[in-house]
Amino acid sequence: MKLSAKYNRINIAATIAVFILGSVCYYFVLRYVLIHQLDQSLHSEQQEISQYVNAHGILPEIENTKEQKTSFAPVAVLPAKPIAKSVQLYNDLEKENELCRQYIFPLKAGNKDYTVTVTKSQEETEDLIQIIILITILMVALVLLVNFIINRKVLSRLWNPFYTTVNYIKGYHLSGSEGLHLEKTDLDEFSLLNESLNQMSLRAHNDYTVLKKFTENAAHEMQTPLAVIRSKTEVMMQGAELKESSMQHLKEIEDAALKLGKLHQSLLLLAKLENNQFVPGEKVDLKKIITEKINEKQDLFQARHLILQTSLEEVTVSFHTHLAEILITNLLNNALRYTPAGGQVMITLTGDALVITNTAFNDALDKSSIFQRFYKPENSPEGTGLGLAIVKEICVTAGFSIDYFYADKEHIFVIKFKSIY
Repeated sequence: MKLSAKYNRINIAATIAVFILGSVCYYFVLRYVLIHQLDQSLHSEQQEISQYVNAHGILPEIENTKEQKTSFAPVAVLPAKPIAKSVQLYNDLEKENELCRQYIFPLKAGNKDYTVTVTKSQEETEDLIQIIILITILMVALVLLVNFIINRKVLSRLWNPFYTTVNYIKGYHLSGSEGLHLEKTDLDEFSLLNESLNQMSLRAHNDYTVLKKFTENAAHEMQTPLAVIRSKTEVMMQGAELKESSMQHLKEIEDAALKLGKLHQSLLLLAKLENNQFVPGEKVDLKKIITEKINEKQDLFQARHLILQTSLEEVTVSFHTHLAEILITNLLNNALRYTPAGGQVMITLTGDALVITNTAFNDALDKSSIFQRFYKPENSPEGTGLGLAIVKEICVTAGFSIDYFYADKEHIFVIKFKSIY
């Protein structure tokens, strides 16, 4: 969820809650004020009647109107205090019940006691309350709507520098020639963010450059001693005066040097892949490469009595020829290494995917770790543990997806293509 959307949700929910609570309070306060004013007018009527009785000693003659009615009722005992209340009364003119406000107070005229009831219609007051509440609701709703629109427009504009920065970062690569160059904005917070990212990217780029140079230099420097070890070992092995035990030691040294050389080449290739030093863009004929690599390893398949089946379609992808050759070679080596003698290897190439299936030595491999560096299943044949890691990185570089499955005692590797011509 976007920050602006979350803010709008919280803001609108809080505003509506305050609005509802405020509207309820406002209704009761307004009703109290208007009814209090109505009671004041009824109280003024009481004062006029009392003044008339005090001046003349008799009850005044009352002319009732549509809005107000006054009645006198003799009583034996006067009520203690005036009473104001709202009642439903039948209106003869309107032929219906209506809400009225009554003010009942005691009065002494001559030698008689009376209760005077002054009645005024409360309908106009209620109608006025409803009109005021309706107008208030409409005004508040309009304010909320305008506030929401303004917030949405303003927030979207305020967050534009942030999204510009995010898009810039998405397209940034350490392998570029320099660090980020994010511009300053009118907002201090985003300016501080951009400045911090510029400094961080510059440090990261410098560290990357130093590491890249170190890797290149180390790779170059390691080649020479490895070549010397192998050449000297071969020279010593050709000597006739060596004993069998010495010859065995030299063979082990040569094998170790060969393995170290392969490990070095694999690590160097992984570093190049991660540094984006390969740019896929060539038209690569996968069927041709697979056929060539199968022919190269045909003797190995026959030596291990493996049954090889192929189903290859003509497929051309946007790729890198050298990477395609490494990809196919590593997958074939993996199938050769992990297929028991007499087992079966099936290679299927379609316009959508490359599928390599081979008979399994043991149970399923660990799907979460199989493409990690130096992963080796238990009791596995000799290997560097980098072959499938390289395959994974090549697929990432090419924009392919790779997955592993285990079914019917077979390992299944599926590579799905995306960059197809």
